[in-house]
Amino acid sequence: MGNLLFSPGQAAALLFGVFFLLLVLRVPVAVALGLACLPMLALEPQLSLMLLVQETFNAYNSFILLAVPFFLLTANLMNIGGITDRLVRLSRALVGRLPGSLAQVNVVLSIFFAGISGSSTADAASQGKIFIDAQIKEGYDPSFSVAITAVSAVMAVIIPPSILMIVWGGVLTTSIGALFLAGIIPGLLIGLVQMVTVHFYAVRRGYPTYRSSSLREMMVAFWVSIPALMTPVIIIGGKIFGWFTATESAAVAVIYAAALSVLIYREMDLKGVYQALLDTGRLAGVTLFCVGTASAFGWIMAYYQIPQSLLANMLSWDMNATTAGLFIASVFLVVGCFLDAIPAIIIVGAILQPLAKSVGMDPVHFAMVGIVSLAFGLVTPPYGLCLMISCAVANVRMHTVIKDVIIMLLPMLGVLLLVIIWPQVSLFLPGLISPEMLR
Repeated sequence: MGNLLFSPGQAAALLFGVFFLLLVLRVPVAVALGLACLPMLALEPQLSLMLLVQETFNAYNSFILLAVPFFLLTANLMNIGGITDRLVRLSRALVGRLPGSLAQVNVVLSIFFAGISGSSTADAASQGKIFIDAQIKEGYDPSFSVAITAVSAVMAVIIPPSILMIVWGGVLTTSIGALFLAGIIPGLLIGLVQMVTVHFYAVRRGYPTYRSSSLREMMVAFWVSIPALMTPVIIIGGKIFGWFTATESAAVAVIYAAALSVLIYREMDLKGVYQALLDTGRLAGVTLFCVGTASAFGWIMAYYQIPQSLLANMLSWDMNATTAGLFIASVFLVVGCFLDAIPAIIIVGAILQPLAKSVGMDPVHFAMVGIVSLAFGLVTPPYGLCLMISCAVANVRMHTVIKDVIIMLLPMLGVLLLVIIWPQVSLFLPGLISPEMLR
């Protein structure tokens, strides 16, 4: 390591310089991460271009990552098989009497859907098709309709089972069962503040309210939704009680969703199965390609010891767990604006992990601060993938909805601060149900 061509500083400047240049040139993030590695591999005598392929494929050789396509397939099967319709009916029965009823249903369905899909982009796409036009027809402003659909979709990466938790657990060796439990309270708090936000909007702008559902309607809606609501119970319960791994729980969820759609609700045919597989392949391909190139990028950073040199100064700042948490959150909030959450975990998570360790942060608490912060990046420009999807579904320009998005993100920022300042918000459930998963 002593006779390398580049110092850590020079390597970081070249690696990130090429990466950001490619982003400015509108090269997709996953491709830009891979291409940014090439100059280093070509110029450094001890490395070769073949390492890019080797490290990218090494990343895919992971049993944990198999969970990603399985969770996406579960969500797609549920959409096509009529399971989502039952959850819409239940959501309407529960919150239909609140001001801004349809938007409230939008948020509550996102909570239910988050417990099934693990993917915010899948949630934004499916919810967008269901709700944006319907809300506009009922007199909601287009910018509000797009903003609440995009912002509520971010719960899918915080409420388990979350694809980000699976990647975080796999890359930074943290218990995925503990992460699943840790995400429940922060995720539900974010859902709650979003419902309060909708309430204020609805009262101020006079959005329509549905009539109250009778107790019988509520019971019927709950009864037909029970099989669908069992999906998160199977996924999370199976992982926590050690019946199966995260990947096996995702595979079980696929079998369960398929059985529900075909045998119980009887709304899916072979054409539907084909469509679900096609959509899953497309989304999983994009997600996993990101994992591969980000891992190669991360490998080069580790090779030149860039994280250590970046952290050398930070460790002398004399931080405690709270100030370190605020610093970690602010880094992830900024990075999330420019980078997809998965490469951000692989690259930035690896850099910040020693800092979290040095101030005595619990690895699960560190993960939750990182994941909740990265969730904001899904709706903040210029990257904001959920916001892009929702704008595309509604055929509106992104700049027209930014104001409403910012207003909705402010209460969520309060939840993030609560998670940082009071670690028990995320650590209470893991500590209660399986304390051996912590530390």
